[in-house]
Amino acid sequence: MLKSQIRKKILKIREKRNIKNYKINFNNFNKLLLQIKNIKKKIIGGYYPVNHEIDDLNILKELEKKKIKISLPCIEKNFKMSFLKYSFKDPLKLNKYGIPEPCTGKLVYPDILLVPLVAFDKKLYRLGYGAGYYDRLIASLKKRKKIISIGLAFEYQEFFSIPITKYDQKLDYIFTNKKILK
Repeated sequence: MLKSQIRKKILKIREKRNIKNYKINFNNFNKLLLQIKNIKKKIIGGYYPVNHEIDDLNILKELEKKKIKISLPCIEKNFKMSFLKYSFKDPLKLNKYGIPEPCTGKLVYPDILLVPLVAFDKKLYRLGYGAGYYDRLIASLKKRKKIISIGLAFEYQEFFSIPITKYDQKLDYIFTNKKILK
């Protein structure tokens, strides 16, 4: 099946189920984070959920309460993204896709990246919306430092096999509403 066909199929299912603002259980997610050394010194890159994506904002709020640095992406030219340090006290603006992003903030390079996805497979490959923003970002960050990428998804977004190209970046973990793949 082509990427476009998988994307269309899963997005239709996600819209039908319309589970608005589904939140990952922070205690379960925290178990994964506790395995990471020096978590207090890490920068977490999150995302602002749209199109019925898993809502990671509760995770980011809990991390901020624990004094862990959080950041959100900003869309740039040429299908690139950068991350700005963020606090829930900071204002957001809508980007060209209608997604809230920080207006201002210090440029940061996340150590741990929470990644939205449309579909995934057991080999930890993800399918996004097709523009390659996260694949470019992950490749760029890996050239800079060691990072941990964690995809967030609903169980039903799992697909037997995602077609991949040389540009597709494998994730380190996929955290669903029912299990963790690594």
